[in-house]
Amino acid sequence: MVSPACFARVAVRAERPGFPVLVLSQYVEQLYARELLASGEGAIGYLLKDRVSDVREFIDGVRRVLDGGTVLDPEVVATVMARHRDQPLDRLTAREREVLGLMAEGRSNASIAATLHVTEKAVAKHINSIFAKLDLPVDLEVNRRVQAVLAYLRL
Repeated sequence: MVSPACFARVAVRAERPGFPVLVLSQYVEQLYARELLASGEGAIGYLLKDRVSDVREFIDGVRRVLDGGTVLDPEVVATVMARHRDQPLDRLTAREREVLGLMAEGRSNASIAATLHVTEKAVAKHINSIFAKLDLPVDLEVNRRVQAVLAYLRL
């Protein structure tokens, strides 16, 4: 059954592109997750209630969405990815996929570096390689990080 609240969030985004939306749901509603992410704009979050146990982490996620960022529960990423693969992603190394997965969770370069136990410089090199392999040229009108995550989620 489709949540009326989730439908309302999608409708708000259709009427006001870029409006910050944070979905806090009991389970992943794949259709609405895809629709929320399809615009390519940031200011989107999708978290699962039973996995939000750390208040600081939740507040950090809310702040990231309000600041125009994206925060996704790893299970949301996995659910959307399970059915959608893109050939350009096959060009990525295992480490680049790992970095891209962490980017899809809304993590910063510093957070990715800490998680993977590498330097921020190494993360930046991986991200630049991801952009190149996904054919994402520098464009002042488009956020390549968001575009890379969307390619990862194949929306």
